[in-house]
Amino acid sequence: MCGIVGLFLKDKGLEPELGALLSDMLITLTDRGPDSGGIAIYRASSPGQAKVTIQSADPGRDFTGLEADLAAQGIRALVTVKDTHAVIEVEIAKISEIRLTLGAIRPDVRIMGSGQSIEIFKETGLPKDVVARFGIRAMSGSHGIGHTRMATESAVTTLGAHPFSTGADQCLVHNGSLSNHNNLRRELVREGMTFETQNDSEVAAAYLTAEMAKGKDLGEALTGALDDLDGFFTFVVGTKTGFGVLRDPIACKPAVMAETDQYVAFGSEYRALVDLPGIARARVWEPEPATVYFWDHKNVAARARV
Repeated sequence: MCGIVGLFLKDKGLEPELGALLSDMLITLTDRGPDSGGIAIYRASSPGQAKVTIQSADPGRDFTGLEADLAAQGIRALVTVKDTHAVIEVEIAKISEIRLTLGAIRPDVRIMGSGQSIEIFKETGLPKDVVARFGIRAMSGSHGIGHTRMATESAVTTLGAHPFSTGADQCLVHNGSLSNHNNLRRELVREGMTFETQNDSEVAAAYLTAEMAKGKDLGEALTGALDDLDGFFTFVVGTKTGFGVLRDPIACKPAVMAETDQYVAFGSEYRALVDLPGIARARVWEPEPATVYFWDHKNVAARARV
């Protein structure tokens, strides 16, 4: 049992409140998963820039002098430290190079996610503590997803916490359990994907990344998951401009959605949504089994595929 939330803003006037709204949604579901918590926030970087979010078990050692050490390797970067995480802003053209450079000069840091918009913050502990450690409430953005975990099949670690990000500006949170993740992991490794954990949810994220790399959009990739993933699952997925939801054909994991002119929201339970602005006037529904729902800031009209 885990708790997942998501919030996709249509109204730019709400963007300064995204972090606070997501934080309250996630904290409300603490009893569904007290082991660890995490949130992915989507907010644009400066023009021509990309972001890499990193994590360290020893931030005093790994983050001190990091800007200067990157500059010595020919990479100009702005490093913003947030507790055990840091967001590194670099030129888009340097995004691949910085991964290799970090491996050489800071071998103990772990990359949480990268892209032009995404920032990921996750740690073990209660959601309220995770939110406070990283200052999530003060963060603005266009959309975001969150997760509070009750571990069932892998260790309680920072890397095992959600969201999982396996591609640029992509991430996934999951409530459920996959039965074919070991076989699928082997197939994805043969296709060039790499994995940090044994968590089945990371396999689901990597599957979607691999499918989108083949030219599919988020909706098409989620549709394919209905045939290729076995088990029980509810997914909420983020991309640079999009937000998607999928439940397996049996749909035994709880889920509820709400939509107004200002936002689309997802929660494992309705109580996660009750304090959202205008919720009393929202269209509220339970997403159908085996149906893909996704929205995109390029076209905020809802799209659903069965």
